[in-house]
Amino acid sequence: MNANELHSTETIVIGAGPGGYVAAIRAAQLGQKVTIVEKENLGGVCLNVGCIPSKALITAGHHFHQAQNLGPFGIWVHKVDFDFSKVQAFKEGVVKKLTGGVEALLKGNNVEIVKGTATFVDTNKVKISSKEKEETISFKHAIISTGSRPVELPTMKFSNRIIDSTGALNLKDIPKSLVIVGGGVIGIELAFVYANFGSKVKIIEGQDDLLNGIDSKMTSIVKRNMKKKGIELFTKAFVKEAKEIGNEVEVMFEINGEEKTLQADYLLVSIGRKPNTDQIGLKEVGIEIDSKGIIKTDKQCRTSVHNIFAIGDIIAGPQLAHKASYEAKVAAEAIAGEKTVVDYTCIPAVVFSEPEIAVVGLTEKSAKEKGIKAKSSKFPFSANGRAMALNQTEGFVQLVTREDNGVMIGGQIVGPSASDMIAELSLAIEAGLTAEDLALTIHAHPTLGEIVMETAEVELGNPIHIVK
Repeated sequence: MNANELHSTETIVIGAGPGGYVAAIRAAQLGQKVTIVEKENLGGVCLNVGCIPSKALITAGHHFHQAQNLGPFGIWVHKVDFDFSKVQAFKEGVVKKLTGGVEALLKGNNVEIVKGTATFVDTNKVKISSKEKEETISFKHAIISTGSRPVELPTMKFSNRIIDSTGALNLKDIPKSLVIVGGGVIGIELAFVYANFGSKVKIIEGQDDLLNGIDSKMTSIVKRNMKKKGIELFTKAFVKEAKEIGNEVEVMFEINGEEKTLQADYLLVSIGRKPNTDQIGLKEVGIEIDSKGIIKTDKQCRTSVHNIFAIGDIIAGPQLAHKASYEAKVAAEAIAGEKTVVDYTCIPAVVFSEPEIAVVGLTEKSAKEKGIKAKSSKFPFSANGRAMALNQTEGFVQLVTREDNGVMIGGQIVGPSASDMIAELSLAIEAGLTAEDLALTIHAHPTLGEIVMETAEVELGNPIHIVK
């Protein structure tokens, strides 16, 4: 290792995920000299082993399953097969293109890229360690964006066949059988991936239902599709032990007071993620963290140390890439002296299940818990011409509005293209629009987006395409 080197920068960003690289670019746009440090790959978990590769596999699995089920359109495909190595190659191609794009964007904005692991020396210096050298960088401001990692339990230590989400995305072959511990977003999405490719999938979930926090009217539609694809779900079930036996994993769990055992080719443990805040010297420089490793921040993402900011999975709130990117801009602008603060009124969340689920803002229940008089209005995909033409009529759009003035405060969608449709509801909430504003907006026909307009008409009491 080379001798310690020292240089300085104005703003250092630690971590180059969807929070970090956005923070670096925005800070550079605002005239700052910026250095970004990344110990692994540009793009972080999201681009390399999370959001993007999982969606590539989800799409491939969906196409394979769809190709075998085109009968309703009068189309029969006599033989459908796949080469999973080429599926993985497609996924890697998407990842490579996007991570290469991140590097080009950073360089195009004159952001210095440093490879290595960062550790705080004091409130104005970090030590960067890599195989090649060790260097110290002094800074005026820092933005921490180190992300999170899968939670590992003593009873389910990661190994060749007990895997985390990264391992599940990189399997070389489709397993004949897969047990998933955790019925959250990651577990459900990957369950559909492998079920579509022919795996026998079983999910063990400790809560009363899957996708904790999502309305049961929405999850029931997803569960119905899981059952159609042979995905078996055990709820209120608790894993006691898991161990490798030869080329299989044996999972012992308890449900309704009874012990059960499952065998599978692989066990995917997907029970949550923990913040990467334990090995970068935060306590040594006085940055306050809670018992779970979450960094305490103010409305500008500023930590207890005035010149150091934190964003993304390592601060309070949902662990979402778009939340991290939003906070990144706030932090960079706060460093530049702008009067900017975070506003979490409107953070959409999406589950790429079958059908998709997307939510934003408040539900009728959560609004009432906050003392807001609200009502919800619903319109089904089954009454929409475009959904019929797609042969995807399951689900609904639901708007949540204030009773007194019809202002939009929440929205829920379960159905085809929910992930894209939620943007209109998010904009409506952000802009303070009413149901009447949505109803008076001319939507193209025939489209799925019309359902938003139709739901707004339900709220106003004058629906056209369903009987009141």
